[in-house]
Amino acid sequence: MARPRLAVLGCGSIGKRHLRNLLALGEKDILAFDPREDRRAEAAALARTITTSGDLRAVWDARPEAVLVTAPSKLHVPIALEAAEAGAHLFLEKPVSDVHDDALDALVAKVAEKKLVTLVGCNLRFHPGLVRAKTLLAEKRVGRVVTVRAEFGQYLPDWHPWEDYRQGYSARKDLGGGVILDAIHELDYVRWLAGEVTQVAAFVGHLSHIEIDTEDTASILLRFASGAFGEVHLDYVQRTYTRSCQIVGDEGTVAWEFGKGGEVRLFEARTKAWEVFPGPAGWEPNAMYLDEMRHFLACIKGTERPEQDVAEATRVLDVALAAKASAARGTFVGPGAARD
Repeated sequence: MARPRLAVLGCGSIGKRHLRNLLALGEKDILAFDPREDRRAEAAALARTITTSGDLRAVWDARPEAVLVTAPSKLHVPIALEAAEAGAHLFLEKPVSDVHDDALDALVAKVAEKKLVTLVGCNLRFHPGLVRAKTLLAEKRVGRVVTVRAEFGQYLPDWHPWEDYRQGYSARKDLGGGVILDAIHELDYVRWLAGEVTQVAAFVGHLSHIEIDTEDTASILLRFASGAFGEVHLDYVQRTYTRSCQIVGDEGTVAWEFGKGGEVRLFEARTKAWEVFPGPAGWEPNAMYLDEMRHFLACIKGTERPEQDVAEATRVLDVALAAKASAARGTFVGPGAARD
């Protein structure tokens, strides 16, 4: 097998999306791994330049320059450690892991030792609306941030209607599922917008009829190092897709809704009026993933620095795990409280 530039490890929904986007960005010589024959066939059908394998050892023997880890969350770190040992740059789907243990710390140390590029895929950092919101905050258009409220909800059985949701990783604790880790995007971007988190409190539970062994609902409170408060609601229950954020400052408010594309609204006390910043014309959600992958390729080339490397993603994971620990203990906890 000729040395592939890139290997995609896991050819489920997100793996195939990344394969399509890599092809759209002009990449060739891609190796796709999956233990399931049907998924390998689907990957191979995308382009003649995609080689497939059901043997992970064959991937390392092929010595890819970079690896995309798109397997279930529970497998991210074990696979990434093997890739790092093989000297491959790393793109990991979120979350970086489902636990913060010695193996995760070993991965952070290994990629630093080998000077490998790493990027953990939180595609909402590439959403034009949230990018605009971050710019408005940097410009102090709303003054000092007081609260950040974020919400995500969608009925889990609707996510992949072509397959049994009960078998997917989202529904299974043993694969690292559950709405807190699955929707870690919200915890990531509120921290990206408002800064480091110092305290976490949460109510977490399985409250609906959905047949899963993980939590389907979480209400999370955050205190940021700045003194600001955060409120994050996550659920697998809402029958209409909901994703939004409101940032309240002492001089105004920024509001964003995913369903309105890249549009952001800004209210400023000095004008006593709303200003609307429209999103890019013709924007559609896959543009986030394209921009994310374009960014990863630029990081490999050395022309950009990773938006979120494994060390940064570990700090986000600590916030998510702290929410679970808070719910279990019935008290406020700090990030890192759930360290194994």
